[in-house]
Amino acid sequence: MATRPFFSAGVWTEGRGMPLESRNPATGDVIEVLSSASAEDLDEAVRAARQAVAAPSWADLAPHLRARMLHKMGELIDRDRERLAHVQMVDNGKTLAECRALLESAANTFRYYAAACETMEGTVPPSRGAYLNIAVDVPVGVVGAITPWNSPATLEAQKLAPILAAGNAVILKPSEVTPLIGLEYASLAREAGFPGGIVSVLTGGIELGRAMVSHPGIDMISFTGGTAGGRHIAAEAARQLKPVVLELGGKSPHIVCADADLEKAANAVAMGIFSGAGQSCVAGSRIFIEKRIASAFTATLVGIARSLRLGSPADPGTHLGPLVSFAHRDTVHAHVSRAVAAGANLLTGGALPTDEKLAAGAYYPPTLLNGLSNRSDIAQQEVFGPVGVILTFENDEDLIAQANDSAFGLAAGLWTRDIERAWKIATRLQTGTLWLNSYKNLSISTPFQGHKQSGLGREKGLDGLRQYLQSKAIFWPA
Repeated sequence: MATRPFFSAGVWTEGRGMPLESRNPATGDVIEVLSSASAEDLDEAVRAARQAVAAPSWADLAPHLRARMLHKMGELIDRDRERLAHVQMVDNGKTLAECRALLESAANTFRYYAAACETMEGTVPPSRGAYLNIAVDVPVGVVGAITPWNSPATLEAQKLAPILAAGNAVILKPSEVTPLIGLEYASLAREAGFPGGIVSVLTGGIELGRAMVSHPGIDMISFTGGTAGGRHIAAEAARQLKPVVLELGGKSPHIVCADADLEKAANAVAMGIFSGAGQSCVAGSRIFIEKRIASAFTATLVGIARSLRLGSPADPGTHLGPLVSFAHRDTVHAHVSRAVAAGANLLTGGALPTDEKLAAGAYYPPTLLNGLSNRSDIAQQEVFGPVGVILTFENDEDLIAQANDSAFGLAAGLWTRDIERAWKIATRLQTGTLWLNSYKNLSISTPFQGHKQSGLGREKGLDGLRQYLQSKAIFWPA
């Protein structure tokens, strides 16, 4: 099998590092063998990016012309959506329907930031002397973007679009587990007209990511991934005084009060943990149920979980495809096994599938546990799989204390018909995003931020664009 090159400095490049394999998690088959970038390859990409970001062809480009390229990216993704959806499906294991939806979101992300970069304005602060005072935003320079494997189509668009809209150059390192969509975006960026060196996509493993973070020619790092990795990046960035955006892990509480619409809540809770096979930073993995309805609601939730179908991600009847890799499936199963050993009740799932049709893939069933406290490992650690732990609460004070007793603060869901109660709980939960009587409603126009150990900085919205700009004050004497 021929080795697929990566995209650096405007050309497809055979790397000097050890090749990588991309495997279909539904079958275990090798899809492609990819070049891997060495430290020398990274140096070359950084030099090209620094030259390109300073060149008049990019630095002096009017915002509406930069916007035209971003809008073109959205059009190209739409044009190739079906093909790209299949690329992500075989690389990542998500169902084809979900992949199509994610590509639609990615196209809209580029269009949103096309509009944003064309309409962003500076300010003219009130003068306190004989001068005109102007505050303008300028690009950071060269941004290193490091993305995870769970939703490459959207997460890579959410890096590339605002970084480019702000006028920067970007070096993207997709996860070595799911590198294919990033390479596809590199090809589309060239077709959209971005100058050589403005967009590079380097494939490689953890060593490449570390080299990017420590490279003095990269001015900023934007990372989405696990909290442990985020801490290492923050430490190195602090040593260099390099700005970072870190979108990290979560252990989100999904709360159901006794007065909620219980049918809608049950379906939303199931979707909140089992969609995408639970491989989502905002997965509602801590399910808090008011104690007086806990038994009946748990039975309903178990019934929904048992009705969900594992299967080929290409099959329209599939609810859950495989996890991203066999190694990750083993990690998820180990979390569940430790919880059971610690005394958890396994309500459903928790065993590797025995169906011959699933034997070749990294499948794991929808799993629900109860019987442990919020302080247990399964309730405190991010499992990143289709595993929900059911907890109960007596009253609102008990709920808030338990829900906030977590290192994470990314998202939460709350189901109640009581408006006053909803407001009081919502304002006291330590979380960056809260859904009331819904879950996983997402918008590119709305800022997304983690609290506590769930991250630093913002993504999405105009705030997500400003992360990649720095302010410059200009004083013009009268």
